[in-house]
Amino acid sequence: MILMGIIGHKNAGKTTLTAALVTELTARGLTVSTLKRTHHAVDLEQPGTDTYRHRMAGAAQVILASDIRLTLMEEVVQPSIDHLLSRLAPCDVVLAEGWKHGTHSRIEAWRPETGKSPLAATDPAIRAVACTGNPQVDQPTLDLDDIGSIADFICST
Repeated sequence: MILMGIIGHKNAGKTTLTAALVTELTARGLTVSTLKRTHHAVDLEQPGTDTYRHRMAGAAQVILASDIRLTLMEEVVQPSIDHLLSRLAPCDVVLAEGWKHGTHSRIEAWRPETGKSPLAATDPAIRAVACTGNPQVDQPTLDLDDIGSIADFICST
């Protein structure tokens, strides 16, 4: 399994890049899963729903299942990428969007319009920068609009 993080500043194109890579990699016949990190308090349930009541009653895990989809809800404190990977079915590639720090390989999405310096300038653990401008970093740069080349880079790791 290949694990590749997709990171960057707000409005740099992380989600657009992640979705495009999922499309490209699955078109190549690979099984792809994603992890998404958010700093917002997210609650998929509304008070009063059955699953909300299960969770509030103390269930360690709650799965909400329909005929075509399921959602697993689990109370955790700061889950690590390793913890989340242990929850995934086997796959060829995992794209982890939003984990700016860690020991996993990462590609930074960077656009000069954000007005921010590239994270790669101070983090040599970032493997490459997918960009629309010249970030002036030591890592390899990839054209942010050339999804095929970025996918090739991921598959070569």
